[in-house]
Amino acid sequence: MDLDPSSGRIASIDALRGFDMFWIIGADDFFRSVLQLSNAPWAISLRDQLEHSTWNGFTFYDLIFPLFLFLAGISVPIALERRLARGMSRGALSRQIIARTATLFFLGLLVNGLLDLNFPAMRWPGVLQRIALCYCAVSFAVLFLSRRAQLLLLGAVLVGYRLILLLVPVPGVGAGVLTPEGNLAGFLDRLLIPGKFCCYPFGDNEGMLTTLPAVATTLLGVMASYWLRSSREVRTKSGGLAAAGVGCLLVALAWNPFFPINKILWTSSYVLFAGGWSLLLLALFYWIIDVRGWRRWAFPFVVIGMNPITIYVVQELLDFAIVAAIVTHGFIHQLGPYEASFVALSVLLTKWLFLYFLYRQRIFLKA
Repeated sequence: MDLDPSSGRIASIDALRGFDMFWIIGADDFFRSVLQLSNAPWAISLRDQLEHSTWNGFTFYDLIFPLFLFLAGISVPIALERRLARGMSRGALSRQIIARTATLFFLGLLVNGLLDLNFPAMRWPGVLQRIALCYCAVSFAVLFLSRRAQLLLLGAVLVGYRLILLLVPVPGVGAGVLTPEGNLAGFLDRLLIPGKFCCYPFGDNEGMLTTLPAVATTLLGVMASYWLRSSREVRTKSGGLAAAGVGCLLVALAWNPFFPINKILWTSSYVLFAGGWSLLLLALFYWIIDVRGWRRWAFPFVVIGMNPITIYVVQELLDFAIVAAIVTHGFIHQLGPYEASFVALSVLLTKWLFLYFLYRQRIFLKA
């Protein structure tokens, strides 16, 4: 990823990535606190959308991580093709991919408390670890497989994952069981992963087997990247993305009764449902920003989207609330029921100003 934000990047991709990270860096806390001020049915319904589904189902918050992986997939062929064009060999690129994978994985362990040195109680899987593995798998697919083979791989992963969960038995439970206690993915996590789990007691939210369909989510982004950078007319591109999004949603809904949409298991129907919404959001952002040329409104998101891994790691290691309190501590307790909302907004703004400083200094860090 180039350090220069004016180096031919597709602005809508950075803006959409920033929109996605916007919720991760504190917008969720802010809007939850605002919605807590009302017990009206609409407020309760919106609050529910800012929580993950407990098992089957889909909420807005279930879209955040797969959208990031989808956008990471878009960036992979762009970066690899640029380096190949500069004369870098596939061998050198392979070493670079492995190094970046290791760095991302290590940062994930750092976020999970590696330096606490309490390994038995540590969580070993995580968000950055999954990003690392998906990036690695998809990068090698782009580097060594044809586009047709990549598309076939995407389909094979979706179907193959369903067959694995359907046919491979769990000892004492049997095959094809998709309950929290009886599913194969959770069983393998309990069998093979030490330490603690997130975010349900029978396995990990970013566990071993469920990383396989997450690769398919990233491959969807790769397919979108090829379409987006084709020679087609820009309106055709945005329309094609929207059509593909609707198609994914329809297939996911048709599959849902047989293979439920489930984030924790990252089911194939979930891949397509989240992918459908990701494609629709990309189509919308691309049409507004790159087709219509309406860019100014997206600048706050672009600032976030240029340094996503940086803010994800830094906010886990540093307490931005302490920095925000330096300015707000004198009056914050006078705000009554609005205190929690203002605290959340202050922390969010502090993180954004940190990213804006990096942006103005043209510091764009990558793992």
